[in-house]
Amino acid sequence: MSKYYFIFLSVLSLFSCQEQEKETVANRIWYDQPAEEWMEALPVGNGRLGAMIYGDPQHEHLQLNEDSMWPGGPEWGNSKGTKEDLDLIRKMLREDKPHEADKLIVDRFSYKGVSRSHQTMGDLYIDFQKERKIENYSRSLDLENAVVTVKYSYEGHDYVEKVFASAVDDVLVVEISTTAQEGMDFNLKLDRAKDEGHATVSTSNPSNNEISMEGMVTQFAGAVHSTPTKIDYGVKFQTRLKVKNTSGTVESKKGELQLRGVQKATMLIVCSTSFYHKNFHQNNHKTLSLVENKSFDELLKEHIQDYQKLYKRVDFDLGGYELDSLPINKRLQRIKDSLPDTDLAAKLFQYGRYLLISSSRPGTNPANLQGIWNEHIQAPWNADYHLNINIQMNYWPAEVTNLSECHMPLLDFSDKLLERGRIIAKEQYGINRGAMVHHTTDLWLTPWMRAERPYWGSWIHGGGWLGQHYWEHYKYTNDKDFLKERGYPYLKAVSEFYLDWLIMDERDGTWVSAPETSPENSYIASDGEPAAVSYGNAMGHQIIKEVFDNVLEAADLLEIDDSFTKEVIEKRRKLHPAIVIGDDGRILEWDRPYEEAEKGHRHMSHLYALHPGNDITSKDNKAFEAAKKTIAHRLQHGGAGTGWSRAWMINFDARLMDKESAEENITKFFQISLADNLFDMHPPFQIDGNFGYTAGVAELLMQSHEGFLRVLPTLPNNWETGNIKGLIARGNIEVDIAWENGKLVELVLTSREGKKIKIVYNGMEIEANLPKNTPIKLDGQLQIM
Repeated sequence: MSKYYFIFLSVLSLFSCQEQEKETVANRIWYDQPAEEWMEALPVGNGRLGAMIYGDPQHEHLQLNEDSMWPGGPEWGNSKGTKEDLDLIRKMLREDKPHEADKLIVDRFSYKGVSRSHQTMGDLYIDFQKERKIENYSRSLDLENAVVTVKYSYEGHDYVEKVFASAVDDVLVVEISTTAQEGMDFNLKLDRAKDEGHATVSTSNPSNNEISMEGMVTQFAGAVHSTPTKIDYGVKFQTRLKVKNTSGTVESKKGELQLRGVQKATMLIVCSTSFYHKNFHQNNHKTLSLVENKSFDELLKEHIQDYQKLYKRVDFDLGGYELDSLPINKRLQRIKDSLPDTDLAAKLFQYGRYLLISSSRPGTNPANLQGIWNEHIQAPWNADYHLNINIQMNYWPAEVTNLSECHMPLLDFSDKLLERGRIIAKEQYGINRGAMVHHTTDLWLTPWMRAERPYWGSWIHGGGWLGQHYWEHYKYTNDKDFLKERGYPYLKAVSEFYLDWLIMDERDGTWVSAPETSPENSYIASDGEPAAVSYGNAMGHQIIKEVFDNVLEAADLLEIDDSFTKEVIEKRRKLHPAIVIGDDGRILEWDRPYEEAEKGHRHMSHLYALHPGNDITSKDNKAFEAAKKTIAHRLQHGGAGTGWSRAWMINFDARLMDKESAEENITKFFQISLADNLFDMHPPFQIDGNFGYTAGVAELLMQSHEGFLRVLPTLPNNWETGNIKGLIARGNIEVDIAWENGKLVELVLTSREGKKIKIVYNGMEIEANLPKNTPIKLDGQLQIM
């Protein structure tokens, strides 16, 4: 063979290695020290079952989670208050007595003090029996394979810990191995925080290689915004850990497993609850029996194959891999010192997708305020489901980042909410048609109002906002069967409630929603004091208008024309204006130009029509400019201080095509809102900011909410060169984009059904016919290549 052939092979090998290293680096989050606290630990999850891994080589700690660990049950009542109470509150509003209305809505309708929190599943402790001087330590999360790896050396020998949560086998797997011939000595212990004495730890299995923990989730604690609540019943659970070892011995003693001289130990952790299985003990036995005969490598291979079917649909590259030589905490500090890191911006986008896959799979509960990762018996804000933006933000990235399956737990949950929402509409408000849901719920689908103060709990549009997710799932997938069987029935039920909820505004002859609140905000009433309840507001009417518009479009697609659609058309025609611009050029938050009690409030609810809605676009220049002024006013007074609020701001910037503000808000999100493990800090931890960021990045690069495709509408100036592959546009179109020096160089569109679409980029626009499942490639001038 010629020497040139060997040179060719060498170059090819080098290129291949570089590509593999690039792929590994682009998908790795790593640290050079163990986690000292929970917000430094790394998460794994299979949608239902998860863990936070500290990576401590001396006293390892895995905090464990399962998504149905809740106190209480579904038998609690549905409603409080009556139609007469509602009429009285409306009378107070007509008489300009908002403080009386504030008091009435809490006293008559709210279940004050009733709160239930998602809880930790417990903890696994791995305690090594002698102090060791560790060298060459690293702790990493491989986003591409969904595996946490801890590596270090001791006395010249290597030690490796690998952890993953398998959805396909429904098991949490931990393997610890060493090259030391004498093996390792460590103890395993399961434990759980005190919970009224209902959780117990016990050893089992005559072979001495298993421990179990079981009990019932109860609660006696005070939640944020609530008085203490005692609940002495709840979900029953059993957690089992089984060890398979290479060499050495395993012995069960005093509720622990003692491993001595073990070179490799594989721990299989399963958990089953009475929420999912009537006979949860038997289900655990079945799951464990199916996995215990599989090797670690077999379990890992099946896990990766299953996980990558979702994760690898999207690839995002902004360069900057040279910074991967630094651990994440040091890279975050660089950003705080105003140094750029485009690669970490891309990593955080994919981290959001990783977290959604890990906390929301078909058949599980939806991701809550903390996904599934919660170390508490009484979590901040109960780690429950807040429907006034938080759970919705969790699912903003689902469709656009090619994770439509991960959207289904929210829609399944909403279907069930609707059934109880029908009861509350009838019993609490005297409305016999349709359904409604307030702003907070939990595992048991409680739809009632829960508020100590009217400004944060007395909101009636949780069900209306969730309706957008049904419509968006249809718009992205074109699944007409879903629209017929689930989307339209949901939208119709919410519309029916609104049809009977609206009252005639004697001031202008429009249909107005009352009583209303703007989520968690208040205004200065005519007497100079803060008030919450109002006679109509922007967000409420924007949601009602959206629900009416979507149900009518769905009816048209399904060829439905009946008395219901005619009624919607009539009330939609005379609905109170959803977007009203004040004399100062800003969009009014309430029905009048009230002064805000908190000018820099974290919620920007009156901009719902800009995002996640689509009523405010560049087609309406007046509203577009008013949205900009509204945002500027909020920021001027300290708005967007919390993590999720800053993430929402990035989405606003994307829709307003404001590159400079997008770049600034992304930087501030990294500087202010991220913990060392890249979890979003509200503070404290709320996962919605992570998901909101990922959705915002997609909006910066591609938009399809206006009925056509915008390419690179808001590319941040510091993202000069990059590419993204696998985004989904409405209409079921896969989109790949590559750019250099801030300019589009290649656009690849693949329609999954065949479609004609308008494409807009940099002042140019074309119409293209996309054949079914055949990629169409265009250059930077939108010319077909």
